[in-house]
Amino acid sequence: MSDPQNPAETRPAPGRMARAWQSDLAYSFRHSPVAMISALVVAVLVLSAVFAPWIAPHNPFDPGSLNLMNGFTPPGAPNAFTGDTFLLGTDDQGRDVFSTILYGMRISLFVGFSAVLLAMVIGVVLGLLAGYLGGWVESVIMRTADIQLTFPAILVAMLIFGVAKGITPPEYRDQMAIYVLILAIGLSDWVQFARVVRGATLVEKNRDYVQAARLVGRRPFSIMIRHILPNALNAVLVIATISLALAIIAEATLSFLGVGAPPTKPSLGTLIRIGQGYMFSGEWWILLFPALTLLALALSINLLGDWLRDALNPRLR
Repeated sequence: MSDPQNPAETRPAPGRMARAWQSDLAYSFRHSPVAMISALVVAVLVLSAVFAPWIAPHNPFDPGSLNLMNGFTPPGAPNAFTGDTFLLGTDDQGRDVFSTILYGMRISLFVGFSAVLLAMVIGVVLGLLAGYLGGWVESVIMRTADIQLTFPAILVAMLIFGVAKGITPPEYRDQMAIYVLILAIGLSDWVQFARVVRGATLVEKNRDYVQAARLVGRRPFSIMIRHILPNALNAVLVIATISLALAIIAEATLSFLGVGAPPTKPSLGTLIRIGQGYMFSGEWWILLFPALTLLALALSINLLGDWLRDALNPRLR
């Protein structure tokens, strides 16, 4: 029978949200100004991209809403012909730069998230197989990873993009360009996931709980997914966060070089490539604002990844 004089016995158990707020990870986040500011910047940019159709003043991908007379309007200044004012100015086609940035971020984030997800799935599966099965399976997978690491990731992505685009029928190339871009970046970024998961698998597969699972008749697939993979998720999460920033930069690089997103669906890299042509002609805002957006997005995600790596490291707690 509980003692009513003892407040510890009458206090209700904390809920799931309260336990999460009191966790080591939440404590580290609350005491890291860099992580809080980075998370705020990422949240604002991602939400702005998601709700772009409701936030953007114009739809830059709708040719019927464009007015060529609004071209090269400086930020905050009325156009000399139409009198229209735009917050961040307009580009050569009269598109509102603020609207194009919001819609361009949607393409960049979609490609980045999808490419990292593809790389993570491929890398985790191959890492588990290499670490658990060993033998010739491990040799083939890891030697392939070593060979791929000898080439810069951006060159591998360009090679895959060129081959995939070459075998795509011409009438579908613009429609499939985004998915080909995701495939190219994802296949060029799986190696680091595979190496980390393989290392964790080599450590965990000899533990007592894995041996016990084998003795009770668990299948190898079940052991890898239910017992080994959860112990590697922290490292996979950190790599995925940092890889997201690198994937967004890779997409911007490919689009800047003209082998990424099509002109009909410009990403931040495409907008930077367009603005680069007017950098020395006085229309500086066409290049500056998309470049600053890309810098803020990639830097904030990278700083979040650095914080997450330290926060999940038990030696630094």
